Amino acid sequence: MTLFRVNLQRQPGTVRPAPCEDPPMELRSARRMLLFPLQILLSLVRAGLRALLPGSRKDLSREVVLITGGGRGIGRHLAKEFAKQGARKVILWGRTEKCLKETAEEISLSGTECLYFVCDVANREEVYKQAKVVREKVGDVTILVNNAAVVHGKSLMDSDDDALLKSQHINTLGQFWTTKAFLPRMLELQHGHVVCINSILSQSPIPGTIDYCTSKASSLAFMESLTLGLLDCPGVSCTTVLPFHTNTEMFQGMRVRFPQLFPPLRPEVVAQKTVDAVRTDKAFLYLPWTMHALVILKSFMPQVALEEIYKFSGSYTCMNTFKGRT
Repeated sequence: MTLFRVNLQRQPGTVRPAPCEDPPMELRSARRMLLFPLQILLSLVRAGLRALLPGSRKDLSREVVLITGGGRGIGRHLAKEFAKQGARKVILWGRTEKCLKETAEEISLSGTECLYFVCDVANREEVYKQAKVVREKVGDVTILVNNAAVVHGKSLMDSDDDALLKSQHINTLGQFWTTKAFLPRMLELQHGHVVCINSILSQSPIPGTIDYCTSKASSLAFMESLTLGLLDCPGVSCTTVLPFHTNTEMFQGMRVRFPQLFPPLRPEVVAQKTVDAVRTDKAFLYLPWTMHALVILKSFMPQVALEEIYKFSGSYTCMNTFKGRT
């Protein structure tokens, strides 16, 4: 048998090839600069196709959903909607046991297991304690909905200091504690979703509710940072919902000048759209979609023009008739 052997020795007059080297830093930077517009264009195309041709929705049959402020208002409708769309278990947190119990009983009658725990999200120790109880009694929470919020509806000078602190502790810091309590396990499982029911007032504040607007702006920054921070965490997503005025007792008495043009949202619609956004992994949801125009206008219009829009729409004085709950 003849064996063929490759002669690897360098022949006289040949030049040894230089070892492969990475392209210079300047060349890599230039490539990135050239590719960046193309990447942005492709991202816009994908987003457009996703909006026109929505894909399959997330199956909720294995999901355990925990909703803060779940006893009434939007939280109650969220609990009913998650149950309606097939969530395996729904857990309610809130400060008023009567409301929690009524909502839990209503959902349980529909065939979905629903439990409630009295928990004030402003109390860090209580959040961590109740989170441990939930894990022991129910199991891992895979969808966390930060919905709990309060509003006092007063100007800065008319607001009590404790009331101002209460808004920040519930509306903003409460999200820190609940997310720290449940997100680590989601990351371990590589499966989970963090949802925030925010408000368009986080981007377009109005007079008479300075505590709420400030806390929601902080909450939005929290969710924007969290959403970006989880980009490299497979299986874990975020959804932030920014609704216009919603017709609940929380903002009872709030009046805009042209309710036919700017009708308040129905809480059941907000709930339905929120669950759909979770199932399609939508990061930010504006309700109604026309709120996008408001954000765009704020980005380039001078303040004097914006002031005229506020006055014309009645946003400048809409809290004068406020009678909502805190």
